[in-house]
Amino acid sequence: MSHLNLTEISDAMRTFVVGDIHGAYKPLKKCMKKAGFDLKNDRLICLGDVCDRGSNVKKAIDYLLKVKNLIYVLGNHDLWAIKWAESGIIPDIWMSQGGAETVSSFPNGLSDTHLKLLKTAHSYFIDNNKLFVHGGILSDRPIEDQDEKVFLWDRSLVAKAMHKKKKKKNSSITEFEEVYVGHTPTQNFGSDTPINSCEVWLMDTGAGWKKRLSLMNVDTKEVFQSKIK
Repeated sequence: MSHLNLTEISDAMRTFVVGDIHGAYKPLKKCMKKAGFDLKNDRLICLGDVCDRGSNVKKAIDYLLKVKNLIYVLGNHDLWAIKWAESGIIPDIWMSQGGAETVSSFPNGLSDTHLKLLKTAHSYFIDNNKLFVHGGILSDRPIEDQDEKVFLWDRSLVAKAMHKKKKKKNSSITEFEEVYVGHTPTQNFGSDTPINSCEVWLMDTGAGWKKRLSLMNVDTKEVFQSKIK
């Protein structure tokens, strides 16, 4: 997997970030419609985990493939799907975490097109000192010295940010201006909307648990949501 670091984008391009989709195809379409998202001219940054738990993983990926300016960041569930596609092995832990829905969505296995989206995903994405990553990072060392396991699984950054929120402290905890993460549902902290603490934004609002999917304009911070039905 790769990472991406950009510093310039078109002034006319709006940038949106979406939390873990988990096969929530219809909610994704509703959020995009509410935002007036332009599939050709706007940019969408996905924080990973389009796979698993929801019943429409294939349709969700098909929809993402329509977005011309798509930045896809790898999630841990996506990595499970890649390993299944490449080996045919279905580990029990994956099935217990929603993998069955992905397998059902692709009865003939992942096509080359769907697999390419996941295999070319970025470990993280940086734009104008804003970091987008699925799980998190270790805030006490350079991001270049960290590995995929941290980016996909680590929750220490979220824990640190939420501790500061509880203490009503808002000082920065990373070198970045803003950090957007998925992976940790906001419902863990009693919220069904994105949570901001320090420079960290938690964007997973529980679509994988049939709660809400959230899409946010990175510049204006306007949030567009849809409930799972």
